[in-house]
Amino acid sequence: MIWEILWGFEPALITGFVIAGLILNLTPGADFLFITSSGLSGGPRMGVAAALGVNLGIVVHILAAAAGLSALLLAHPAAYDAIRLCGAAYLAWMAVQAWRSSSTLARPRSGRGVWQAARRGFFINVSNPKTALFIFAFIPQFTDPAIGPIWVQILILGTIFLVNGALFTLCLGAGSGYFAAALGARAGVLNKISAILLGGLAARLIID
Repeated sequence: MIWEILWGFEPALITGFVIAGLILNLTPGADFLFITSSGLSGGPRMGVAAALGVNLGIVVHILAAAAGLSALLLAHPAAYDAIRLCGAAYLAWMAVQAWRSSSTLARPRSGRGVWQAARRGFFINVSNPKTALFIFAFIPQFTDPAIGPIWVQILILGTIFLVNGALFTLCLGAGSGYFAAALGARAGVLNKISAILLGGLAARLIID
């Protein structure tokens, strides 16, 4: 059934979906800035780990969209605000930690630091209800009831969106990490920049 639905999509529709997804991934947002700041403060491995965590969070949102759970956030504003404020508080805490970090590039000596970056990326993505609402509003626009169950189409389109986003974010995390390594002598400044980015994200979540 999956292959039948996949081949049932109009080529022009899939092309438009891929292009729209790439444009959206290129637009700086919470995930973009978090991955960048992780690479700047911890190097390529940390940036890639943060990207993996973010993409795992996107998997959760896609599954929720397919199940129709994301729509519940629209019906319960209090739940939306609670999740948003928790995410903002976590980002603010991370900003303080980055500001107070040492002036050397924080390269993890074991898998612990990498795992921590992935876990933070996952939590930041999952705790951002805007991501869930965006996926729930964006992907269904490209579905067609005539070619099969909507939830299956959402999973297929979500997978395409995820693959494209993963390729971009992994390159972003690694690239920002290598950039930081080239400027290792200025690691203290990079940590401050990371703190400002994270603090800005926290403020944006609260204000919006």
